[in-house]
Amino acid sequence: MRFPAAAPAASLLALALLLAPSGAAAGEEAAPASLPAKEERPRIEVAFVLDTTGSMGGLIETAKRKVWSIANDLLRAKPTPDLRLGLVAYRDRGDEYVTRITPLDADLDRVYADLTAFRADGGGDGPESVNRALRDAVTKLSWTAGDRVLRVIFLVGDAPPHMDYAEDVPYARTCEEAVRAGIVINTLRCGGAADTEKVWTEIARLSEGTYAPIPQEGSEAVATPFDGRIAELGGRMSAGFVAYGEDEARERAEAKVRKADAAAGAAG
Repeated sequence: MRFPAAAPAASLLALALLLAPSGAAAGEEAAPASLPAKEERPRIEVAFVLDTTGSMGGLIETAKRKVWSIANDLLRAKPTPDLRLGLVAYRDRGDEYVTRITPLDADLDRVYADLTAFRADGGGDGPESVNRALRDAVTKLSWTAGDRVLRVIFLVGDAPPHMDYAEDVPYARTCEEAVRAGIVINTLRCGGAADTEKVWTEIARLSEGTYAPIPQEGSEAVATPFDGRIAELGGRMSAGFVAYGEDEARERAEAKVRKADAAAGAAG
C-alpha cells in the first residue's frame, strides 16, 4: 500500500496519528486523566469498490474474502486504529443498479452485512461502469479532511471500464482528483483479462497506488503485495504511538472481528 505524497513512507505515522496531550507545566496541578476523543487514535478510512456483475460469478466470493482479510489486518494493528470502512458495489447501465454505496462507517457489522449480501449478476457486454464507481468513491463518500488520516480505495474487479459513456468522468481525471484529496487507489484484478490488467495498472500508477492480481476461484489464502505493507503499518503504529483507553478500544474492535470471522465461517 502506498501513502499520499504529502507524507513520505519514512513518516507513515504522520498520516494517521494524532499527538498525545502534553504534560502540565512545572508548578501546575496536572489535570485528571481522561479518555481521549476518538480522533486521538490513528484514523484509517478505506473504501472497497467491488464489481458485482455476472462475470464475477466464479470470483466474487474470493474477492469478498480478500476484502475482509484486508479490513481485519488493518483492525488488528496496535494501537487499534479508528477504522472506517465503506463500499461501492458497481454493475452497469440497465442492471438493477449502476452503483450501490455503503457510506464510510465505524460499524463493521453493518459493512460486513452489506459486503456478504453482494451477489454477482448483470453486466454481459464486457466493460462495466468502473468510471462511475471510482467517481462515486472519491466524491460521494464522506472522507475526513486533513493530513493525519490515511485514505485508501481498493478497486476490485475483472473487467475494464466503459469509455464510451459520454456522461462519465474518465478514470484518469478521477485519479488526479484523488491524489489532490490525499486518497490512494490500489487495484486488485480478478480473473486473467489482459485489458483489465492494463487499465488497473494505469489507475494504480496515476493515483500513487499499487496493482496486484487475485488468483482464480477456489483460492483459500490469497496473498497480495498489500499484506506485508499492512503488517508494516501496524508495526510502526505500535512503535510510535500509545493511546489512552487503547485496551478497551481494542477489546471492542477485536470482538467485532471475532463475530465477523465466525459469521464468515458459518456462511462458508
